[in-house]
Amino acid sequence: MSTIGYGLEGKIVVVTGGSRGIGLELAKRLLLEKAKVVICGRKKENLEAAAAALGNSADLLAVTAHIAKEEDVNALFDQVLKRFPTVDVLINNVGMNLVTASTAETDVALWQKIIDTNLTGTFICSRKAAAIMKANKKGAIVNISSIAGRKASPGMGIYGIAKAGVEMMTKVLAAELAQYGIRVNAVAPAMVRTEFSRPFWSNDDIRALVVRGIPLGRIAEPEEVVHPALFLASDAAGFITGQTIVVDGGATAI
Repeated sequence: MSTIGYGLEGKIVVVTGGSRGIGLELAKRLLLEKAKVVICGRKKENLEAAAAALGNSADLLAVTAHIAKEEDVNALFDQVLKRFPTVDVLINNVGMNLVTASTAETDVALWQKIIDTNLTGTFICSRKAAAIMKANKKGAIVNISSIAGRKASPGMGIYGIAKAGVEMMTKVLAAELAQYGIRVNAVAPAMVRTEFSRPFWSNDDIRALVVRGIPLGRIAEPEEVVHPALFLASDAAGFITGQTIVVDGGATAI
């Protein structure tokens, strides 16, 4: 892992979906930056494994929470404030895609599950974090979106709709929260080599098809999403809000 610094020492950062993939890489980098890190996830065993991998640091708090459930989010932030004095940064990283052949033929229950996890959960967490940040007159929220929210992708229709909503939410919250010194931005990656996307990149035919549409000729590694996210969380991005950085190897440029 590179030694780029973001000036996040001492910052209290909540990372949703922090037990694996991009979220876990974010937590690793943040701890190297000497930030205080909170990770959450739905499965206790995954969180325990992640905490062990991160060294069970005194600067780390792992909380079991389903971010689409308001009571879980309230409990999450209650635990954060019992351990740390405030919240400086929220990184909304949770994402879930259940492949659907046709959005128009998807049943409402599956639609709701995908929308709740990707969009509603981001809203609930952002609302809770914003209430804390308002008192401080500062803060940063970074949403992990996807280029699936910008172009229709086979089997990812509802996921893409949810991520499109995340990008509009990013703009709306940025406009509404700017008066409180709170910045809201997003990162939209193409396919990233994580467990989340393994069904796609582990299939040679699918991976080849995806890579053909990426000018740089490969899929992204988790760290390549981490760096833009931490830049947006840092004071170096102090005059940036309401924006989405696209990290796609040029896929949306062609």
